[in-house]
Amino acid sequence: MDTTDLVLAIVHHLLVFSLAGIIGAEFVLIRGDLPAVTLKRLAGIDRHYGIIASLIIVVGIGRVFWGLKGSEFYIHNWMFWAKMAAFGIVGLLSIIPTVRFISWNRQASANPTFAVPAGELASVKTYIRAEAFVFLLIPVFAAAMARGYGY
Repeated sequence: MDTTDLVLAIVHHLLVFSLAGIIGAEFVLIRGDLPAVTLKRLAGIDRHYGIIASLIIVVGIGRVFWGLKGSEFYIHNWMFWAKMAAFGIVGLLSIIPTVRFISWNRQASANPTFAVPAGELASVKTYIRAEAFVFLLIPVFAAAMARGYGY
């Protein structure tokens, strides 16, 4: 048993579950009124989103090159690339909410009576729902890939 592969797999899974939790937290917090305290919390949570997503990429690359299956298993597996595409789409979908959270937080800090515009709030909700939906595809592709599909 290769300990490196085991550690990389454990860390990778913990990070992915953490990212799912963050998406869930954003989904819950984006509902209803967004007082300054919630906007600050959203900005902080979203900062962790970026950190964890970056760590997932780093550890994932480690799994490709230092894992037991070897890079050939991943590079020639279309399920792996579908999983990567889903992860990339989730990342792209997260850009608008991130930009809005930063903007709203700054505006709320400068103006205590700031209220998030309804149209922007609805837009961000749509992006977060889309992120959550596409994110659900990642474990589907991962489970299929782990069982040899796509190779």
